[in-house]
Amino acid sequence: MKVQWTPELATGSAEIDGQHKELFILIDSLLSAFERGIVSREEVERVIGFLGDYVVLHFATEEKHMTGYFYANRSAHMAQHAQFVRNFGRLREQMHAEGVSPELAAATKELCVDWLVNHIKFSDRALGMFLKQRLQLNSGERIAESKITHAPLSVKREGHGS
Repeated sequence: MKVQWTPELATGSAEIDGQHKELFILIDSLLSAFERGIVSREEVERVIGFLGDYVVLHFATEEKHMTGYFYANRSAHMAQHAQFVRNFGRLREQMHAEGVSPELAAATKELCVDWLVNHIKFSDRALGMFLKQRLQLNSGERIAESKITHAPLSVKREGHGS
């Protein structure tokens, strides 16, 4: 099963979209390892470990933007991230306890593909639209400020006939 990012998942943020693409590559590599059936526990642990670390980095990126731009749905969005991290932790524990199995592969697909696609389609795309609007607004404000700062000044000087 090939898992890949598609343009319908684009958020409009190059940074976030780039990270999403990387997440899909990592998830695909993990699921492909399961499909090969000759995957070692060490290989799965390595990929799951890297994927877990990357997810945390990615969520931190999104949360930095949510906080920095005062995103109104920040709390709900961050709660979704926290839930994913908890579920991913359980997945790791299952792998450590039971080893590589078809059940682990199914749980990984459900969490890492189904959840992620839905999260991106609804939560992250909404965040992306918000960020795009904020950045356009901020860009317009900077242009207006630039015009104000560069406006000619008339200064009255004492003793020069004013």
